[in-house]
Amino acid sequence: MKRDLERLSNERFDLLVIGGGITGACVARDAALRGLSVALVEKNDFACATSAHNSKLIHGGLRYLRNFELGLVRESLRERRIWQRVAPHLVHPLPFLIPLYGAGWKARAQLAAGLTLYDVLSFDRGWLPDTAQRLPGHRWLDRTRALALEPSLDGASFEGAFEYYDAQMPSPERLALEIVKDAAANGAAVANHLPAESLLLRGGRVEGARVSDQFDGERFDVRASIALIAAGPWADLFLAQALGKPASHRLMRSKGIHLLVPAMTGGRALTVAADGGHFFVLPWRGLSLLGTTDAVYTGSPDNVGVTESDIAQFLAFINKHLPSPPLKRDDVRHFYAGLRPLVDDGSGDTYDASRRAELIDHGREDGAAGLFSAIGGKWTTSRDLAEKTVDVIAARLKKSARACTTSTALLPPPLAELSEPDARIRFAIRDEMALTLEDVVMRRSGIGQTGDPGDAALNEMADVMAAELNWSADRKHSDIEAVKRNFRTRPEA
Repeated sequence: MKRDLERLSNERFDLLVIGGGITGACVARDAALRGLSVALVEKNDFACATSAHNSKLIHGGLRYLRNFELGLVRESLRERRIWQRVAPHLVHPLPFLIPLYGAGWKARAQLAAGLTLYDVLSFDRGWLPDTAQRLPGHRWLDRTRALALEPSLDGASFEGAFEYYDAQMPSPERLALEIVKDAAANGAAVANHLPAESLLLRGGRVEGARVSDQFDGERFDVRASIALIAAGPWADLFLAQALGKPASHRLMRSKGIHLLVPAMTGGRALTVAADGGHFFVLPWRGLSLLGTTDAVYTGSPDNVGVTESDIAQFLAFINKHLPSPPLKRDDVRHFYAGLRPLVDDGSGDTYDASRRAELIDHGREDGAAGLFSAIGGKWTTSRDLAEKTVDVIAARLKKSARACTTSTALLPPPLAELSEPDARIRFAIRDEMALTLEDVVMRRSGIGQTGDPGDAALNEMADVMAAELNWSADRKHSDIEAVKRNFRTRPEA
């Protein structure tokens, strides 16, 4: 897979997708599999923001039941099964425990009822040919049995725990990249580090976008019959700039941070109810991933990050609700922040805001024919959103596109591991469109996802990239500094 700048600059496409996160990736793959001509452009790297900076879960949304969003939960549970089927090498069952401390019979009964409904809505969780992927229903574990599985739960007034199952994607950025690669393998022209600067408008109709190469500054037009904005937390900002007025639909951005600490459990995940909300303790790479916060974010999406006060407040919150030895700042090996792009319902409440997705036709809403945007939604339901989006776009194009196959078409199996680390870097450059050191460190290899790998490792990887891509000394230095920013907290606002 290589940046197909020649096709992008010379061909006219049925569909231009602006944004290479999971939504854009799924739309591009779906449309390409159906026989549409597709262009996909991403301003940075594929899945470099919201699509990577999450809890690494494919889940049904158990907590959405309290808002009676049964349709969203059912959709999510169905899509969970589909991800397990089409990407079994990247999505795995994960057992969760919900510990109860002095909750009483009423709270326990309510939770049991919710988990029973969750099981009913996931009636097809066993409809998988791979028996290892089939998920059992929930069960109650009394104090003795729960502590036998997870001794760390022992604390005052511990009653027991409910066990239920969801699924984990250990490498969401890798899963998204595989989707982009499959889109390209089926004819899509794709490029990262190619930001869309403006829309091409003529006579009230969008005909594509002006893009610029992040490295040499070259600008050219990508022309298409229909353009889709799939820019996550940047979507409404890009539309306002491109249309010269606020878009008809606005987003509410929710900031969530995650902390990586030494392993706190024996391999199961914890869902801990706390002060009207919840947090997760997730096993990941032999460590524990703690997530997540949920707060309105009003700054630029480009500037989101983790501050020392973010870490201090989240650690205090976790320590308050877990009986294990208190976590200290020195326990935090790595951290990251992501933004959830939520459909703004005017409430200002990000925790209880719906995770529903919307497809906006800006020809009807904003007088820009041929322009759509996909906003809101969640990782788990991105494939379904893509299917519905391509249904609408194919109908608008009046094309007899093939039926959607993304619910059954398997993603390519994992590649054999390369024996030499330097060879892995060259493969990432030549075949996976890695163009910056950050692409390699944080997403293709993932070596930076557990914390700073150190100056020696960064310099060694940068040397390989510099030789492969003919970097100057200044370029090598700037790329190393860009990677190091991932391991520093941000100044307080």
